[in-house]
This record gives sequence, structure tokens and C-alpha cells, in this order.
Amino acid sequence: MRSKNHVPPTLRALTLTALLLLAACTTGGRPARAPTAPVGDAPPVLLVSIDGFRADYLALGITPNLQRIADGGVRAQWMTPSYPSLTFPNHYTLVTGLRPDHHGIVHNTMADPELGGFMLSNRDAVGDGRWWAGEPIWVGAARAGLPTATLFWPGSEAAVQGVRPDRWKPFDPSMPYAERISTVLGWLSEAPGTRPRVATLYFERVDKAGHDHGPDSPEALAAIREADDAIGLLLDGLHARGIDDEVNLVVVSDHGMATVEPGHAVAIESMVSARDGRVVTHGQSVGIEPMQGRDAFAERRLLGRHDHYECWRKQDLPRAWAYGENRRVPAIVCQMDEGWDALPGELLARRDPAATRGSHGFDPALPSMRALFVAQGPSFRQGVVLPAFDNVDVYPLLARLVGIAPAPNDGDIAPLLPALAPPAAPAGDD
Repeated sequence: MRSKNHVPPTLRALTLTALLLLAACTTGGRPARAPTAPVGDAPPVLLVSIDGFRADYLALGITPNLQRIADGGVRAQWMTPSYPSLTFPNHYTLVTGLRPDHHGIVHNTMADPELGGFMLSNRDAVGDGRWWAGEPIWVGAARAGLPTATLFWPGSEAAVQGVRPDRWKPFDPSMPYAERISTVLGWLSEAPGTRPRVATLYFERVDKAGHDHGPDSPEALAAIREADDAIGLLLDGLHARGIDDEVNLVVVSDHGMATVEPGHAVAIESMVSARDGRVVTHGQSVGIEPMQGRDAFAERRLLGRHDHYECWRKQDLPRAWAYGENRRVPAIVCQMDEGWDALPGELLARRDPAATRGSHGFDPALPSMRALFVAQGPSFRQGVVLPAFDNVDVYPLLARLVGIAPAPNDGDIAPLLPALAPPAAPAGDD
């Protein structure tokens, strides 16, 4: 796998001004790109996420439908998430090709000096386009005049650069998987004039079961089977409609999941006092802002190695994480060791002390954080196994499949080129 400090061609070609805009990404206010003409009549692309599906789940022998995709198309050994290995930052990275530091969704929970607070349960913030920088694939497609549709994807509920997908729904975990599949199959069965060129689909229960019971628990295995059954419904539905050879299907996950053994948690209050620092984010990537005039005290208490975690000033974070320039990243970031959580004491008091749980948000280089990538369709070869690559590389692939010029991004399509089938010869050629 290439170096994490590799600079892809798309970024090398950017002007200094564009790079500074990417590094700031503070309010989602990047200038809109001019519309770009799509390349030809490309097949529709369906991007599916199975939240929390660890890459090695594919080897358990309980996902025959995902294996159908891998056998009939391509799979990666694994896909490395971006830092922090959390849901919203990585889902948005997948569709923009930008690291969280550049697209502005730096955590599931954030604070911005102009916009206030952001958390997953705050529907107003989630739907506010000012939080979301970069250009997700559905915005680029829309600017090219192509139909788009999303069935749950972080960022799709907001008007990013003033653009929403043509069809979208607020996230509703009560919507049955079968209904989600039926909805997407309906979209893909439409006439070319309205059929989305790019659509998304999302399944969340593998992640929830992994959190609640641990990634190797019977509950997690049941959720994995349920998600695979849903993929089977999708594949069978595409075949029944005669469009299985017309759709490029890309199935990914945002991150993996690590086991958190009983008692493997640190009380946030033991890390820093409320007098010295304000905890902006907790969990695994912990962000702390020193209180006014207490910087030295907070740094003296936090910086360096501790039992079960390590803390840095944001500008001193490991370079491999490509994280710390965005103003939404708190001044001090503490990274928990694999298998350890950091939570407020009141939350810890409500946990079953004997229960095994699961968490992500750890160093993306860990095997437990590795994500899934499988794909099939008319644009893909068959039986290809790709070496591991970074998840920023998915966006330039999506742009190629959709048939649009990619927006500035941190990715590189080169690691995925071996997965692509050669272009079909024009009709009439020998």
C-alpha cells in the first residue's frame, strides 16, 4: 500500500488558493464548481454502505451474497478508513474523496465558532449545508444534469453548495431493510430520463449490534447475516428486473469494530478537570479545549502518554492521520488505545460492568478498523482482488463510473484501475 503521505495527482494540480480553501473547510462555503458535462451514457451507480462491517467478516463464511459480488466482480483485501474512524467523517469522505480535516466533518460531534454544536441527533445541524464542505458525488452529478437519489447517507439531508439529491429521505432506522431495497430497485427500474445516475443505500444494524454486544457476539453475527440477506434481496431484485448487468454496484463500509472488554473504559473526568478543559468529544478520539487562561495547566495534565491513551496538540498529531488543521478540531486530541473508551462518569455508571461491548474510532491502521470494499457491474472486471487502499480513493472511482470530472479531492484512482474493465468497443467495430 502506498505511503500515507502520498500526494495524489488531483491535489498536486490544485492551486495554492484551492489548497487553502480545502484546509480551512470551516463552514461548507467552498465556491461552487461550474457544471461539467457527463461522459456518455454511463450505467447507473449504486453505492451501498453496511455500517461497521469489518473487512474480515467477509471471511466468516456467513455472507454468501457479498461473496457473490466478490466472486463475480472485485474486492479489496481491505479499505483503510480516514482518521477519525467514525461514521459521519468516513461516510462523507467516501463520497467527496476528502479527508475529514478537509471536508469539515471532523467528528460525529463537533463545535464551530460560528455554527455552534453538531451531533448526530441534532437534525437541524445535520441538515445545515454550512457544516458540509467539499462536493459529494450527488452534487457533482446534479451539476452535470444527471438524476440523483439517496436513501440515507451522511450529508444527503443538507443542501451542500445549495444542492440536494433529487430524491432523499431523512434517516429513519425503523424503515425495514426490505422496504429500503424496494425503494432503490424502483428508482433503478425507471426510464433513463429519471433513473438516477448515482444512488445510495445504507444499512446500520451491524454497527449497532457490534457496539451493544461486541463485534464477535451472536448478536453481531446475526446482524451481519441480516445485512447479507438484504444484499441478496437487492441482487435478486436487480436480476428479476433484468438490470443486474446494467448497474455498477459498489458495497463499502465506513470502518470496522474492536472489542471493548468489561472495565476497559476511562472516566473523562479523570483525564482533565472541568476547570482546565472543556471536553468537546469523547469516546475514542477525545477532543479537549483548554479553558481560557488554563492552556498550560491543561497541556501539563494531558500531553503525552498515559495508561490507555495518548494526547497531542492538534498541530502535533501523527502525520499519517492527516488531521488537525481544521478549526473544528479541538486544541488537544487524545487517542484511546484499541479496545478502550473514554466517557463521562454518568454514562459509565449506566453501563453493565460485566458486559463486553464494541467501539471504533481507533487508529485507522489497526486491523480491527479495516473496512469492506466489493463491487460488480458492467464497468468492473471479474475475480479481481485489489491490494488494500485508502477510502479517499473511492470518490475518484465513483466520478469515473458516473461519468463526471472529479472535484478536487485527496484520493487517487490508480489503486482501483486494475478493477475496471476495458471500455466496450463501439458498435460495429470488429
